[in-house]
Amino acid sequence: MSQLTVRKLLIDLQTPFAVRWCSGDAFKSAFFNALSMSFPLGEQYFMDSVRAGLKTLPPDAQQPFAAEVQGFVGQEATHRRIHSLFNEQLARQGFDNAMEHRIARRLKAHAHLDVRMHVGATAATEHLTALFADWMLAHPEAMMGTEDRLRTLWLWHSAEESEHRSTAFDVYHAIGGNHAWRVRLFRYITWTFFTDVARQTVRNLWRDKALFRWSTWRSAWPFLFGREGIIRGNWPLWRDYLREDFHPSQHPAERSAQWLRDNKHQFTPVGPLNAPAS
Repeated sequence: MSQLTVRKLLIDLQTPFAVRWCSGDAFKSAFFNALSMSFPLGEQYFMDSVRAGLKTLPPDAQQPFAAEVQGFVGQEATHRRIHSLFNEQLARQGFDNAMEHRIARRLKAHAHLDVRMHVGATAATEHLTALFADWMLAHPEAMMGTEDRLRTLWLWHSAEESEHRSTAFDVYHAIGGNHAWRVRLFRYITWTFFTDVARQTVRNLWRDKALFRWSTWRSAWPFLFGREGIIRGNWPLWRDYLREDFHPSQHPAERSAQWLRDNKHQFTPVGPLNAPAS
């Protein structure tokens, strides 16, 4: 298990930003806004699921995971707080977070399931976010022209998602999760994640009066489905998760480590946290 550092991001999210804050691009702004709208509730679910999963292990079996899970929880809690501030700005701009209500209803309906299902769902979502994260770090041009503070927010989040990409996966297998259910959960999470983000992106574009503009979709197609697009470009890595011998560490994390080394002035380390997860 790895040591995870919790970092306090040194950016200002109290100052308002433009509606089309991402490179002045309506589609990219709407898409990233939709992702952000899912994070506060999603990150809390990830923290709760992994902590609950770890507690099902005997104390001696918990110990090898304790420090990493604590660091995972610390990083996700920081992501939750920062994106809550970001989303408050979106709410002031008139954007309605319908996705959060949909996710809350789904979580309530599934709350009774075995904890392995929740940890497996977390591992699946973490794989998707790790793919997006590494794509962001590999394609900084996607945010060219974006305010420094907002570009830093998204690249910092990306770097940490890549950094802790194995935590939920390892806990899932430690508590008895199997490959068959891991794949079933991954397919389900992929479907719900993309439909949720797509629906919220459309809502955001409608609010921005950009939904039916040709320029919006002329930007969306290469960003999503171009040879190096965020969806098409990640397809082979998405498919890797279906292999029985897959582990997230098989995907490189050098971009994450490099960004964190190059941007130390953007955050203050708070950890690693070595106390057992509670």
